[in-house]
Amino acid sequence: MSSNPVAVTVASLMPRAKEELTELVAFKSVADFDQFPREESEGAARWIAAALTAEGFQDVTLLDTPDGTQSVYGYLPGPEGAKTVLLYAHYDVQPPLDEAGWTTPPFELTERDGRWYGRGAADCKGGVIMHLLALRALKANGGVPVNVKIIVEGSEEQGTGGLERYAEEHPDLLTADTVVIGDAGNFRAGLPTVTTTLRGMTMVRVRVDTLEGNLHSGQFGGAAPDALAALVRVLDSLRAEDGSTTVDGLTGDSAWQGIQYEDEQFRKDAKVLDGVELIGSGTVADRIWARPAVTVLGIDCPPVVGATPSVQASARALISLRVPPGVDAARATELLRAHIESHTPWGARVTTEQVGQGQAFRADPASPAYQAMADAMAAAYPGQEMQYAGQGGSIPLCNTLAALYPKAEILLIGLSEPEAQIHAVNESVSPDELERLSVAEALFLRNCAGGAA
Repeated sequence: MSSNPVAVTVASLMPRAKEELTELVAFKSVADFDQFPREESEGAARWIAAALTAEGFQDVTLLDTPDGTQSVYGYLPGPEGAKTVLLYAHYDVQPPLDEAGWTTPPFELTERDGRWYGRGAADCKGGVIMHLLALRALKANGGVPVNVKIIVEGSEEQGTGGLERYAEEHPDLLTADTVVIGDAGNFRAGLPTVTTTLRGMTMVRVRVDTLEGNLHSGQFGGAAPDALAALVRVLDSLRAEDGSTTVDGLTGDSAWQGIQYEDEQFRKDAKVLDGVELIGSGTVADRIWARPAVTVLGIDCPPVVGATPSVQASARALISLRVPPGVDAARATELLRAHIESHTPWGARVTTEQVGQGQAFRADPASPAYQAMADAMAAAYPGQEMQYAGQGGSIPLCNTLAALYPKAEILLIGLSEPEAQIHAVNESVSPDELERLSVAEALFLRNCAGGAA
């Protein structure tokens, strides 16, 4: 990659990084304990705690957060009077979804076509390894020149807010001059990128009831109100004809001013089928970074196999709403629930329950830390200039940290470039990206301390 000693060291550490990521991916650490054993998550937390202890971190602690999960904390002291940098990642992962759709087992890191496949390889167990690689490279080349705090969350994917509430209750724990969130990604592989905005999110569970019990569709169908049909009407009301999100009272016409996302590239990245149109209006960047987006995450109804000829008495759905910076997530939740209630047909009984929420985030790219990162990325990615992009996903902790530590500079980098296919089947990480971003993070930490890249 480079004659830079830090880069040379990181390159030499990549075989070890693969071994460690293999071990970490093997934990089925989905923080939904109705589906996956708690021991899998706790095992991943213990693995990280042991890795931090081996690297000389002090005060390594498994934090029991209010949502019933564990986050891992550690502190690595630097030279006297040095600045403090907080490194963030999370070890919990999304469920593997349809395991039959995976080419290789989701919890076995597998190399194929130059990428490493496995659930969490990019999002965000790879982020944990990235932090370790950066610190090891610095230790091998003069030492870590800053104080380092690390926090690895155990429930980020669930949006249950455990770490946010813990941080609010222990405001001194995560104080730092600079925060590096290792849970974003480059705009595309090989193009160094920092994420400057995140959409917020809310999740609402909806239940529609119309009958005391299911009825024979031949005897009662046509007059008996079908709860599943009513739910379909409700869900359809959340989108305009072109697919744009339409929640009553929620504005959806903001424009993105940074790097643009060409339609054809997006179609390729999203693997849109031939002949299928993109939805929404405005540029792709407008739609995925600057505007609200509703998604139906799941529906409880009879499966096709084994279904009986019945009018359904009840039906449920889980709805996600992503909201852009400038929109309060709590207000968006209120509008979404009101919309659902007002668009439920036939006088059907409807109940809504909020099950997760996180605020949108906007960073300050004019802060000195961004120049330090730009210099570091220029060294790690020769010939490439750092880009600024948004991200449609949510990292609720960002706003919590910004509120607790308003003087801290917050940057978002990571391994979740489009080919990584995070949250989908066959998630993967590019080892080249892991290597280069680890170099960039190491050089950034050195730049923060006033050293040369």
